[in-house]
Amino acid sequence: MRLWALRGLRTQRDLTGFPRTLELAPGMTPGRPVDGPAAAAGVCPTGALRAEGAATVVALDHCVHCQRCRHGEQPMRWREDIAWSHGAGAPLPRAFAHSIHVRVLDAGDCGACLAELQQLPAPQYSLHRLGIFITASPREADVLLVVGPVTRAMRQPLLDTYAAMPGPKRVVTVGACAASGGVFGPSFACAGGVADVLPVDRVVPGCPPPPLAVLESLLAVMGRSLPRAEDAP
Repeated sequence: MRLWALRGLRTQRDLTGFPRTLELAPGMTPGRPVDGPAAAAGVCPTGALRAEGAATVVALDHCVHCQRCRHGEQPMRWREDIAWSHGAGAPLPRAFAHSIHVRVLDAGDCGACLAELQQLPAPQYSLHRLGIFITASPREADVLLVVGPVTRAMRQPLLDTYAAMPGPKRVVTVGACAASGGVFGPSFACAGGVADVLPVDRVVPGCPPPPLAVLESLLAVMGRSLPRAEDAP
């Protein structure tokens, strides 16, 4: 029985080389638009694409992955990677490089981003092997992971959760709604994104982003270096 358990742990560890190497297995990411001809901007329903001269600039925080720009007459170029996150916030101090606790807060999510986050403990992602643990208490959390466009009802609970966290602390937003309001905001019912309510350190765009993109952002907050798309074979 003990030998069986050890074999199971080894299998779980070896399912993916991430984060030592880029994860390129099919289905791990839906991809993201990178660049393309100016004509592609006209098919975007959310304003994520903007024509500048003969090219198109991508504002990934507004992209809902409808893929219209991927299949038009003049399609955008998409990149199959998981390094989606961005942010100007400094990583946590070095003491947090091996282990952090994360408080997940649903600020009005439609369910898509939460469904992706629920995959993180699965063997192919296994966030625990990376030293990342989910906590129910903000008083034990180092990182606040927020999904949803911050509805009016969740604005104060979001602020209360952030205030209850000890410092140093970081805020990571997951999904287009948390990044920019998505298709729901800004409106009378919700903010235009978490940054309109709290200081945000890292943004993971997407609708929804894949689990590995979320892990990539958390590792960046921990200050751990990661392979980038240009390192792919």
